[in-house]
Amino acid sequence: MSSSAPTRTGATRPAPTQQPRLLMPDTAVLVTDARGALLVTADGEVEELGFREAAKRAVSERLIVCHAAALARRLECPPFPSFDLLELFAFTLPAEWCVPTARGLARRLSLPEPKDKVGEAMTLLAAAELLLGLLMRRQDPVGGDAAGIAHLMGRGGWSWAPAVLAALGEPVGVAESRATRAISIWRHLPEWSEEAPPPPPGTQPVTSAEARERLHQLLMAGHEAEERPQQADYSSAAAAAFAPRERSDAPMMVLAEAGTGVGKTLGYLAPATLWAEKNGGAVWVSTYTRNLQHQIDGELDRLYPGAEEKSAKVVIRKGRENYLCLLNLEEAARAIPTRLQDARGIGLMARWASATRDGDLSGSDFPGWLADLVGISRSHALADRRGECIFSACQHYNRCFIERSIRQARHARVVVANHALVMVQAAMGGLEERDLPSRYVFDEGHHLFEAADSAFAGHLTGLETAELRRWLLGAEGGRSRARGLKRRVEDLMGEDASLPERLEEIMAFARVLPGEGWQQRLGQQNPVGEMEQFLAVVRELVYSRASAKDSPYSLEIPTDPVTDELMERAGRLDEALARVLTPLAEFTRRLGNRLVDEAETLETGIRQRIEAVVRSLERRAVVPLRGWRQMLDALGHTTPPVLVDWLGVERNGGSDLDIGLYRHWVDPTQPFMEAMSAHAHGLLVTSATLTDGTGDVEDDWQAAEARTGASHLPMPALRAAVPSPYDYPARTRVFVVGDVRKDDLDQVAGAYRALFEASGGGGLGLFTAISRLRAVHQRIAQPLEQAGLPLLAQHVDGLDIGTLIDIFRAEENACLLGTDAVRDGVDVPGRSLRLICFDRVPWPRPDILHKARREAFGKKRYDDMITRLRLKQAFGRLVRRQDDQGVFVLLDPMMPSRLAGAFPPGVEVQRVGLAEAVAQTKEFLAG
Repeated sequence: MSSSAPTRTGATRPAPTQQPRLLMPDTAVLVTDARGALLVTADGEVEELGFREAAKRAVSERLIVCHAAALARRLECPPFPSFDLLELFAFTLPAEWCVPTARGLARRLSLPEPKDKVGEAMTLLAAAELLLGLLMRRQDPVGGDAAGIAHLMGRGGWSWAPAVLAALGEPVGVAESRATRAISIWRHLPEWSEEAPPPPPGTQPVTSAEARERLHQLLMAGHEAEERPQQADYSSAAAAAFAPRERSDAPMMVLAEAGTGVGKTLGYLAPATLWAEKNGGAVWVSTYTRNLQHQIDGELDRLYPGAEEKSAKVVIRKGRENYLCLLNLEEAARAIPTRLQDARGIGLMARWASATRDGDLSGSDFPGWLADLVGISRSHALADRRGECIFSACQHYNRCFIERSIRQARHARVVVANHALVMVQAAMGGLEERDLPSRYVFDEGHHLFEAADSAFAGHLTGLETAELRRWLLGAEGGRSRARGLKRRVEDLMGEDASLPERLEEIMAFARVLPGEGWQQRLGQQNPVGEMEQFLAVVRELVYSRASAKDSPYSLEIPTDPVTDELMERAGRLDEALARVLTPLAEFTRRLGNRLVDEAETLETGIRQRIEAVVRSLERRAVVPLRGWRQMLDALGHTTPPVLVDWLGVERNGGSDLDIGLYRHWVDPTQPFMEAMSAHAHGLLVTSATLTDGTGDVEDDWQAAEARTGASHLPMPALRAAVPSPYDYPARTRVFVVGDVRKDDLDQVAGAYRALFEASGGGGLGLFTAISRLRAVHQRIAQPLEQAGLPLLAQHVDGLDIGTLIDIFRAEENACLLGTDAVRDGVDVPGRSLRLICFDRVPWPRPDILHKARREAFGKKRYDDMITRLRLKQAFGRLVRRQDDQGVFVLLDPMMPSRLAGAFPPGVEVQRVGLAEAVAQTKEFLAG
């Protein structure tokens, strides 16, 4: 850490020519980069500081900064009170987005972009004046009582409160009752109302000619009306997924690979939207990343340019855990008088909730950095992440974001969802929804296998069972807002005397599940209850048999051979789980019977709540408990060949996170396709990387069919491949560096530094292990900053990866380090991404699950397929537009030539030394 003494120079601070300037706090501005800090005092004096001195000043003075939480991490000091420009931005322009930097603020507010640290300091001052000016002119996009919320935030120590209140023309001493009313933003949200269920959709097909015509209409409606033959061909092929199915168990399935630049989003939206209009139904478009969801939502503006019409026709759907729960927000707001430290965060969340389009905490109008500003407990934790919704018993039910989204989706024409939600619906057999759609488009279809793997797995672990205990019993001490089952259902049991009895049995027997502090008790060898005792035996067995027990990473062993102690504890646990399951299943059945037995007297609200509670009980308790008992019963016996069981200890940084028994399908697309076949009439699975790259066309398509589940259908899927229009041999270079030892992190770091400097920034560094990423970052961050190349890093900067990518996209000379999985979230056209560097070949991790799949899917060919797909997906990030160019570098001389099929035809894989790779990178990108 730098500790140099401060040096002083002069700078011209903006003159107080505008009225908002009079409201500005009389304090200094602090900005930093990896080389050091710069402070501009209130009288315009400039001081260059080392980090240590900057940290002292930040902690002891209230300074004007941008993103105080990130600054505290950089200065390695505790969080400090400040005048954070991002907080003022989030208050003044709620549900608006900007890159969380001085340059990002400048772009968003149409200010001159700063060229150096002094310019950044001046930008922060100008941005503050502009935002306060908006408040002075009453240009509040939300309305409501902003002053009341600002007062409440001020009581909690919000630095900007006096200036904001002055700008709003309000006295500092706002009445307490007014502040309480102001924070109650839910009172002003629009209500939804029930509508009659829509009739089932028709089955009229979309012809190829119709798809091409709709595509033409969409193109003409946009700013760019360029028509591409490849896109029209793709749209024509996609239309086949909207033909009527010929067998009740065989949806019409199309596998469509579209190279980057084809324009597949509009290509499939053309037949999808036309089918929805012709048949009066909804097409669900499912993606893996939220970036693509936002892109699809934007493209639909072409068809539905009016906000009101689009709101009725297009809905973004995600799981309940993604949406702000108004009851949680209300409870957090009511607690502010006794927890004033929460006032700032809850106030900003209330402002956001007033302005958001749909309450989606992972949506396009929720800036990722806002959670960093206010804290997870005051942002994402306000969602219903634990399935504790009380549905129509909630006073906010008719304003609930998720309930509105569910109802809008029933009448929409396009529902943009994610793979996780669709998989949950498939896994639960419709328990989550009343009516499942009949037509699906799976974009980013290369992720279907892993999405299904997550949805159809069983984990009998400490975390999973502790979560079930919490869901059943609610909070057992502390400040938790958790609502247990009794609180959610006590007014739904009617006259059935057995229901309260079963409920009491559930509450009593659920205590066999792990309670608060179970990890510490296992570490102290003091387990409590049957589940913790089982976990203690599993932990001891894993540590005694694992070959790398001193590793900081997760450990696992096969379930065979079992020990007498494991079998004894498993038997006792099975009996204990049966004691929980028996009254739980009976309670669920008898509660559901009320829907039939009392059909003529049940009020609509009570009926809807009972339906929702029964679905929730099945999904969150009955089905998992039955699965766990089946897993325990299989111990000591041969596991069915379609499944894989193992014992494991999940670790992070040398500490145990979770322990238990795990079960996965060898091929998770098998249960996925069985579930989809029951209701889906048409499936379009599309991606730029569906097929393998062996060079054998049939083998490559068979790999796509295996990874998407198409091989499990009784009728073959239609195959369509449309190549990219981009000239990859001319626009890209691929180098495999042969003289850098990949196990020597000094050499690896030196290679990254040299390559990033050669490209002049715009570099994405991908790593196969977090520890390697951190080690390289530690070695190259300061040299790159001194070269004028800011370095961002996942698992280092403390920001979510979406925000890091936003910064990377906006800063043309920045570089970003991330794990291999980051490759799917990076969509950065232009010069901001011109170099990708992989630290080594991304082979699949050789764990127990992979070993089983390797045996089932072709052994070494399976390893190669996964690795080629990972390289293919990473390379595909380089060229996103016709005029993009980029370099792909792999720092691994052991890359076999058979993996070269990951790259487009005509792209030569050049094996060179580091010096030559650096020189050619510099020359190619300069040219």
